[in-house]
Amino acid sequence: MRPISNGQERQLTVGIDIGSSKICCAIGSIMPGSDRVKLLGISSMPSMGFRKGSISHRNQLIEQLEKVLFEAETMANTKVNNAILSVTGEHIRCLNTQAAAALNRNRANGVSGDRPIVKTDIDQVLDLAQAISLPPDRDILHTLPQEYSVDTLKEISNPLGLTGRRLEGRVHLVTAAISSMKNLVDCVEELGIKVNGLVFQPLASAIATLKNDEMQLGVTLAEIGSSTTNIVVYHGGAVRHSAVIPIGSASITNDIAVMLQISIEEAENIKIKYASAKASLSSPKLEFDLPSENGDLKRSISEHELSRYVEARMQEIFQLIINEISRADIKESLTYGLVLSGGGAQLSNISALAGDLMGMRVRIGTPTHIEGITDVADLPIHATTMGLLLWPIWADDFAQSTHIGVKTYFQKFKQFIQGFF
Repeated sequence: MRPISNGQERQLTVGIDIGSSKICCAIGSIMPGSDRVKLLGISSMPSMGFRKGSISHRNQLIEQLEKVLFEAETMANTKVNNAILSVTGEHIRCLNTQAAAALNRNRANGVSGDRPIVKTDIDQVLDLAQAISLPPDRDILHTLPQEYSVDTLKEISNPLGLTGRRLEGRVHLVTAAISSMKNLVDCVEELGIKVNGLVFQPLASAIATLKNDEMQLGVTLAEIGSSTTNIVVYHGGAVRHSAVIPIGSASITNDIAVMLQISIEEAENIKIKYASAKASLSSPKLEFDLPSENGDLKRSISEHELSRYVEARMQEIFQLIINEISRADIKESLTYGLVLSGGGAQLSNISALAGDLMGMRVRIGTPTHIEGITDVADLPIHATTMGLLLWPIWADDFAQSTHIGVKTYFQKFKQFIQGFF
């Protein structure tokens, strides 16, 4: 057996996706001179001690994290020292804001006059856009530029080098509860892993699954997880809206368990094997036996009957997605419609149901820009984890590039706690 490498001879990227149903860790190597990642190792196991974006049992979560890290390190034959984590939950809040700065003063002599825009001007505008009033227990997770204006010129994606007197920027801000982020980071760092950043789950999924044309002409990514559904709407190459819907595919499993009076584990297996998101595409003649204990009467149900209950719950989820899309500040229609990712996207016939309900193009999002052992990581359930590997290459996040990230969260959390004493 080869000795485990520490990864210093290559540029490693590590992503840990912590969800309500599973924890997944992936290790990759950034391919020199490209925007792709070679997947070296991946491990996934059931989640414990974590639900709806919050820690419910710290020791259980740490124990599962240790197991999944060990398996991924063994597969990749390398030691993990740093990682990027995903984050979601009902504590996430998103908003659009804008700011402007004057450019009409010469720094040397104070004389008015047009001058080319430099990076510090752009940074100043983005800094001003972040200067919003937030509760003391919240902080900015992402600052995502949308577009800029220079005087009367509108819809500029990069104003660097242009000449003008006034620079205005529009941004999308993602904010989160400081305590939730700190507790998550503490669990990982207790295992000796330095956390390089936190990423809102649908943003990571989008990097892995969406194409540039889709982001330009308009698309919604809906990541259907176990206990939450995360939404991000793109148009003009930028994020226009994002949100967390506190309902996911676990609701379908619960419905099946209650309806058929079986365990959650048995209901999950039945959902995977027999359920269809669109009942009309399942057969009323195909029946399957339900699990039974010794002495119980044998029961059976048709796939069509089962799928009727599944479809009702999925219609509710898609209606909530439609509501969130309508909140995006976009006048044009979304040319590329809807892309589904996450474990819930693997439900049979889900794209057919979504297309009928929403009247738009629908496809299942699978990770791209990943080389190597892709046969184990090309499913929509792995989209977020693969996006975390790609985040250092593809992300356009001013907040984390200026280190407003993890350290500042902790400083604000300390100030917040001190405020009680």
